[in-house]
Amino acid sequence: MNTEKQRLAKPEWKTWGPYISNRQWGTVREDYSNNGDAWHFTTYEMAISKSWRWGEDAIAGISDDNQILCFAPGFWNGKDSMIKERFFGLNNTEGNHGEDVKELFYYLDSTPTHSYMKMLYKYPQAAFPYQELRDVSKKLNVHDPEFELVDTGIFNENKYFDIFIEYAKADSNDILVKITIHNRGTEAAPITVLPTLWFRNRWDWGHSDIKPTMTAHKENRIDLNQRSLGNWYCYYEDEHKLLFCENATNNQKLYNSANDTPYTKDAINEYVVHNNTDAIDPSETGTKATIKYDLNIDGQGCATIRLRLKNATDINPFGDFDTIFQERIAECNDFYNEVQILVEDDDERTIQRQAFAGLLWNKQFYYYNVARWLHGDPGNPPPPEGHTTSRNTDWPHIDNHDILSVPDKWEFPWYACWDSAFHCVSFALIDIEFAKEQLILFTREWYMHPNGQLPAYEWRFGDVNPPVHAWSAFRVFKMDQKRRGDAGDVAFLETVFHRLLLNFTWWVNR
Repeated sequence: MNTEKQRLAKPEWKTWGPYISNRQWGTVREDYSNNGDAWHFTTYEMAISKSWRWGEDAIAGISDDNQILCFAPGFWNGKDSMIKERFFGLNNTEGNHGEDVKELFYYLDSTPTHSYMKMLYKYPQAAFPYQELRDVSKKLNVHDPEFELVDTGIFNENKYFDIFIEYAKADSNDILVKITIHNRGTEAAPITVLPTLWFRNRWDWGHSDIKPTMTAHKENRIDLNQRSLGNWYCYYEDEHKLLFCENATNNQKLYNSANDTPYTKDAINEYVVHNNTDAIDPSETGTKATIKYDLNIDGQGCATIRLRLKNATDINPFGDFDTIFQERIAECNDFYNEVQILVEDDDERTIQRQAFAGLLWNKQFYYYNVARWLHGDPGNPPPPEGHTTSRNTDWPHIDNHDILSVPDKWEFPWYACWDSAFHCVSFALIDIEFAKEQLILFTREWYMHPNGQLPAYEWRFGDVNPPVHAWSAFRVFKMDQKRRGDAGDVAFLETVFHRLLLNFTWWVNR
């Protein structure tokens, strides 16, 4: 049995993963409007200044499985109107084919335990054409092709950066980060890279006022503490400027009301883009922090940034860094060589492996308590009357707080029950236990309606999806049976069967 397969038997190896959404704005969870207009209640431009209630978003972000502590890189090319902390896209009313991400990024590799992960982001060197993408798309109709980022000409003359983000785990709570930036143009170009840590805001909603802390340390590290996670440490190389603030909404900017802190969530953007030195906490403490790398990369050149995030101190955090990366990449290759033993064509192996990477990178921490969302939190004003009747009022039992396979963490950053059923059949090829856990999860009482209906998706849990859950469960069971070479996991089949009898009754009555 290869090393990665051995890890799959140890749940702690999945504690950390790519569980941060690519988009939290424009979701039902964050919509507290009077009319249920989720796409306009929170927008892309607001996201840089707004502290989210139910989750986080980022580029190539990772977090623990309760999304208490988060890490992700940010970027600024010296020309953009804001730092790039999340992927841009059009909302459902702006795109001629609906919501539409307007970035180029590719998930390249991942093991099932996320012991190794790799992705690529293509970042232009010119100012990002936000308004052009909106203006041109507005003129198109449903029969026209979409106007994409490459159509703006921004990648002409190869004036862009290929940014590879890689993660490797030395242990379940010891994560190595490597960011490699290639200048694909022929001329030198500047880029500011901002590896950022932050705690998900769990203290502003009236349920607990205990805040975690981040503090600068003199020995090239940031010290982090949170009650349930304990002490963590982020190590970086060489001397760089540290920027600290709070993961707190800039109420003054968004709502013309008083801020709870002078050092709001968008402080790093204010400092980097607008040179506002007063935005940053001079005491070098907070709940959000970044390490500022100002690079000027020669034409056709590259630069590499290395960091290490772990729950123990380390006197030489980078001594074994390259060795661990090489080992995890080799183990990733060993794992897929065994999975793909019957796939002979090299191109097909590459396509399938990258498809698996897409599945694995599109795991997401999904948190949504419908009753609490409808009625609001004690630490905030009550939602408007229209909100309490806007949607999902027949699903107050929904209390989701899990790692889920979602269709796409930008266009569909929420689960769709029948999509997940298909995902599970593919997951069964690489992580059979995760597939079984997902299938059972949707039949639990905090998902399934008391009448037996499976939840569709957050826009309207009561929508009817095709009845494929039973097919998926039996298919996964048969795949597992063949893999095990015995009678199979009858306990799994029995568990999901009894729950799906309720679902069958709902279908019959419907």
